[in-house]
Amino acid sequence: MAVPEPDARLAQEKEEESEEESEILEESPCGRWQKRREQVNQGNMPGIQSTFLAMDTEEGVEVVWNELLFTDKKAFKAHEEKIKTMFEQLVLVDHPNIVKLHKYWLDVKDSKARAWKRWCTQILSALSFLHSCDPPIIHGNLTSDTIFIQHNGLIKIGSVWHRVFANALPDDLRSPIRIEREELRNLHFFPPEYGQKADGTAVDIFSFGMCALEMAVLEIQTNGDTRVSEEAIMRARRSLDDPNMREFILSCLTLNPDKRPTANNLLFHRVLFEVHSLKLLAAHCFINNQYLMPENVVEEKIKELDLNMVMAEIRREGRPGAQWRYSEVSFLELDKFLEDVRNGIYPLMNFAVSRPHALPRVLSQPQEDPQKAKTPTPEPFDVETRKVVQMQCNMELNEDKTQWHLTLLLILEDRLHRQLSYDLLPTDNSKDLATELVHYGFIHEDDCEKLASFLENAFHKYQSPPL
Repeated sequence: MAVPEPDARLAQEKEEESEEESEILEESPCGRWQKRREQVNQGNMPGIQSTFLAMDTEEGVEVVWNELLFTDKKAFKAHEEKIKTMFEQLVLVDHPNIVKLHKYWLDVKDSKARAWKRWCTQILSALSFLHSCDPPIIHGNLTSDTIFIQHNGLIKIGSVWHRVFANALPDDLRSPIRIEREELRNLHFFPPEYGQKADGTAVDIFSFGMCALEMAVLEIQTNGDTRVSEEAIMRARRSLDDPNMREFILSCLTLNPDKRPTANNLLFHRVLFEVHSLKLLAAHCFINNQYLMPENVVEEKIKELDLNMVMAEIRREGRPGAQWRYSEVSFLELDKFLEDVRNGIYPLMNFAVSRPHALPRVLSQPQEDPQKAKTPTPEPFDVETRKVVQMQCNMELNEDKTQWHLTLLLILEDRLHRQLSYDLLPTDNSKDLATELVHYGFIHEDDCEKLASFLENAFHKYQSPPL
């Protein structure tokens, strides 16, 4: 294998650095200016926290993207009009020897509140699934220590089988199991009825409410004690400014378990509806059928659009209507939203009809047939956990025109390309082929039906006689 020369390696490293610096991080609301990763030295201008290189997509020139961060919202509101007036006057300054201020805008999104909503939705989605199993699975150990946040914002709940194992094991084998209930620092996560024979899924709702309270205030102070006091919890409750958030959390912390809402009901609470249901349903539909579309479909569709076209309008009697043009849509945000949906940040659980889920056999513990137990079973194949995001298919007749040769290209969600070839038999059908690919671990079982439909369309396209 040839080793690249030092100069070639240096050039390659510089090219990679250049690509990283030119990566688009953010877009202006109108879509004209695109913020890049490369930072610029502006000589420590007063009030400017961050300065980046950006691109003016209309003029095709580089500009500077300045950011000011106002941490005190009350102080900002008091001076908001004065700040706006200052920027409006600066925009009017136009001279060939003075750097031009093109535009300014306020980004008033509360990222903390948005993150809180996403975390709560994902945790409730998991609890709703567990509680809808038949019989219901009670987590019984939901604390801030058993909730994990991945780098992409995806929530994972750990220690799910803690209570199942504790109840299934005999008393003499339970000693090695570490019980979170006995830790003083975690006592406030558990309701008064915890551990009683009559406790149920409402235990998890109380624990979730306490986790939601901690996520909202970031930390409940312990005043040096290992146990969180009732006074600290009351102070945290009173610090909640949003009335919807306060009502949402306090409903979970009701002492009477019969009056606590279910996980499924909480998913429909008004405080969690960050994304319109139609937008979320459309995004999930797009992701589930992405294999039918090219990889850069959003980018290609944008090229076809006239950005000055009106995409929506509100008509008003006696006054001008409000119009929304394509130029006011941030397409980068659309790509980011689709990526979040693909990663599971916005689950569709709260729009699904509540139905019981069958438990795995190991949990439901059915009586095993002794005859079947003696039957040797073959070694299982590795199960594919990645979903297919794109499919391509080609069919060709062999040299003597007697048999079709199928070539299937699958692109998985981690961008792995998997190419499969097969000589079709007269008895083969699309459903059996898709089922076989699941069996041998080539595709995820959730993609079986999609692949069968895709293959059926391909068979009809290639094998049908021309008109």
